[in-house]
Amino acid sequence: MVRGAKHSILLPDAFTAGIILSILLGLLVPCRGMIATGFGWLTQAAIVLLFFLYGVKLSRRSVVDGILHWRLQSMVLLSTFVLFPVVVWLGRGVLEALVGATLFSGVLYVACLPSTVQSSIAFTSIAGGNVPAAVCSASISSLLGVVLTPLLVGLLFSMDHVQGSRVGLDTVLTISYQILLPFALGQALQRFLKAWADNHRSLISTNDRLTIWLVVYTSFSSATAQGYWAQLSWTQLAGLIAASLILLAVIQFIIWGTCHLLHFERADSITILFCGSKKSLAVGAPMMLAIFGELDNNLLLPLMVFHQVQLMVCSHLAGRWHRTARVDSSQRE
Repeated sequence: MVRGAKHSILLPDAFTAGIILSILLGLLVPCRGMIATGFGWLTQAAIVLLFFLYGVKLSRRSVVDGILHWRLQSMVLLSTFVLFPVVVWLGRGVLEALVGATLFSGVLYVACLPSTVQSSIAFTSIAGGNVPAAVCSASISSLLGVVLTPLLVGLLFSMDHVQGSRVGLDTVLTISYQILLPFALGQALQRFLKAWADNHRSLISTNDRLTIWLVVYTSFSSATAQGYWAQLSWTQLAGLIAASLILLAVIQFIIWGTCHLLHFERADSITILFCGSKKSLAVGAPMMLAIFGELDNNLLLPLMVFHQVQLMVCSHLAGRWHRTARVDSSQRE
């Protein structure tokens, strides 16, 4: 999701453009009736394929190596699945004042999600962090998210009295056949398909993006057909951006300060910051279908806004640290 280390200011790439195009198509050319039903089935199939390919391409060796760095992994997981929900819950008064009670449920959902994979690794690499540990951290976060995210959603949403958040047998079965089963099948077939996956990384990356674009289009199309956007004001959208910036800043400040107190090396601190402060749109959108049975725009919109905010902020940080590292290197020479 970044173009490379050459850029002084790193910006989101074609992935963001695809999301914008998907939004515009959903607003201007919404699908209805049988076509909407067909897009719904297509979205489900794309999600199954996404997690199957994720199972194929995830290296078991990288997981084993990364687990050995238990202090770093613990910090990332605690930041993702404990710190985030706690900060959102304690900061509810401020966040809800900015976005409103309805969209605050989306902020709660964001707090329950695992970390991103591709962008966390890319930013870590550019900033001079511990890349092997980042690969493991982001991967383990996504895997544990399959179990922890529904549990956190059930806990936080029941405490917040949000409807549709019950995590029962139906939810477990849906997650199993949409996410766990395809992933397990991919792992089982890895020795037959891993070489193909390694030789077609760009194709798999394209599939990841197409899946998210399809999910976004389907959601915005449904919202347009149901008249959702007439209920959303510009002040709510501005508040959502402000809330995302505040939430990300607080999380990153706590993570960086804790890493300093615990005497982590700079490379490890960078890895923890990027892997522990970001949330996955690629996992969050499919999980929404599995947990809630539908793509709820009140949940999806905060996720998409936070996703873009985290890309911009982390791009800036990665670029700044990359330039600092080059200056330090030239001075030592």
